[in-house]
Amino acid sequence: MKLLFAAAEAHPFIKTGGLADVIGALPKALKGAGVDVRVILPKYKGIPEAYTAQLEQVTVVDVPVGWRNQYCGIEKLVYDGIPVYFIDNEYYFGRDGIYGYMDDGERFAFYNRAVLECLPAIGFQPDVLHCHDWHAAVIPMLLKAHYRHLEFYSGMRTVFTIHNLLYQGVFPYSVLGELLGLDHSYYDSVEYYGNINYMKAGIVHSDHVTTVSPTYAEEIRTPYYGYGLDGLLNHRADSLSGIVNGIDTKSYNPNADSKIFTKYRSNLAKKTENKLGLQQELGLPVAPYIPMVAMVTRLVDSKGLDLLTRVLDEILYYDDIQFVLLGTGDETYERWFREAAWRYPTKLSSQILFNDALSRKIYAASDIFLMPSKFEPCGISQLLALRYGSIPVVRETGGLNDTVQSYNEETGEGNGFTFKDYNAHDMMFTLRRAVSLYQKPEHWKKVTKNAFAGDYSWNVSAQQYIDIYNKISE
Repeated sequence: MKLLFAAAEAHPFIKTGGLADVIGALPKALKGAGVDVRVILPKYKGIPEAYTAQLEQVTVVDVPVGWRNQYCGIEKLVYDGIPVYFIDNEYYFGRDGIYGYMDDGERFAFYNRAVLECLPAIGFQPDVLHCHDWHAAVIPMLLKAHYRHLEFYSGMRTVFTIHNLLYQGVFPYSVLGELLGLDHSYYDSVEYYGNINYMKAGIVHSDHVTTVSPTYAEEIRTPYYGYGLDGLLNHRADSLSGIVNGIDTKSYNPNADSKIFTKYRSNLAKKTENKLGLQQELGLPVAPYIPMVAMVTRLVDSKGLDLLTRVLDEILYYDDIQFVLLGTGDETYERWFREAAWRYPTKLSSQILFNDALSRKIYAASDIFLMPSKFEPCGISQLLALRYGSIPVVRETGGLNDTVQSYNEETGEGNGFTFKDYNAHDMMFTLRRAVSLYQKPEHWKKVTKNAFAGDYSWNVSAQQYIDIYNKISE
C-alpha cells in the first residue's frame, strides 16, 4: 500500500492546531503497520531553519492555476523515517503565518493542483491520496476532472478527512474557472450559497470521508453541527466514518519527557513534584495539596470560554484551588484572563502565549484538566492530559464524549468527569465534583490509575484507516 498525505500543516514543521499533530503522528503509525506513506506540505516562510537547511531540491514543475502556469519547486527531507515533500512558491507561501490572506482561495488552489502535478516528477504513484481539511479538499475533484484519463493516475483513490467542519474554505464563484480550470458542470458539487466551497468538493468527490471521532461523525449530520453541509453528509452516510485521533505516545511520555520537572510513570508523588516546580515557576503559592486545574487551549468561543468567564470568579473566590491557563486567541478573552489573574494573583496564572515546553509542564503538574467545549471534533488535549495523569473535566461532545468516561464511585470505572448541557453551572458543578474526589485519595488513585492505563496511541486508529484504504482500493 502506497499512501500520500496532503495537508496544510504538520508537526514539527508548522502548526496552528490539532491538524498538525495528526499529520505529524499518524503517518508514523501507518509506516509501523507496513504502509509506504509520505507527506506533502506547502513550504512556508515560518518553517524553522533547522528543517529548511536539511531540504534537498528534487525538481521543478509548472503548475496550471486557471490560465496561468506557476513555478513549483519540490524539496524533500526524511523525518522520523517519513519522506516529506515541500511545495515551494515564494509568492504563495513566503509570508508570515499560514492562513488568513485575501487570496487563500488561489494559494490553496495552487497547492491542490501542485500535489497532483508533482507526483510523476517525484516518481511516486500512490494507491490512495489522503486529503485533510479544506486546504487539500479540491484534490479529489481535480483528480477526476484533469488527471483521471491519464494512465499514471487512473488507479488512484481518495480519502478526505474533516478535522473541523466550521472552517470550509468558501470563495467566490470565479474561483471555479479562473483558478481551478473547471467549467460550470462542476458547480453543483461545490456550490454553497452562490459561492464555491472547497470542503464540499472533498466530501462530494472523495471515495471515502472520515472525521476524527465517531460522535462527531454523527453530530455533523445534524443542522446544529453541520454548518449547511448536514444534508450532503447524510447523503454520504454510507461512506462516512468517525475514527478517533491518537497522540504520539513516544513524544508525549511522562516517563521520558525531558521538558517536565520530574519524570514519572504512574507515581502520583513524582507527579506532585511537577506541581511544585510549576507553582514556583509561575509565582503561585507552593502547596502540594491544593488541586491545580488547567486549560491549554486556543482562546476562542468554541472552547467553551464563555462558560468559564461566567463562573470563574465565583470558583476562585469560594474554592480552594489554583487555576493555570495557557493559550492565545481572541483579544477579548486574552484581556479577560489577564485581568482575572490580576484579581486573583495567588490562585490564577494566565499565560497568554504559545509555548510547547510550558504546555507539557502544565499537563504534568495539573491534577484536573478542563475542556468545556461548545464542540470538539476530536480533541488532542484531553488525550495528552490523560497520558500525563491530569484528569479531564469535559462536556459530552465530539471526541470528548468518545475518549472520556465519567468516573463511577460505586464501580471505580471511568477516567474523568463529564457534563452534557452547554451550561456554566453544570460545568461548575462537575468541576467541583472532581475537586471533591481529589480530596478522597481512595477515589483519586482509582481515576488516575484508569487514566494512566489507557491506550492513547495511533495503533488502533491506524488499522481502521488501513481497512478503509484497502476497501476503496479493491
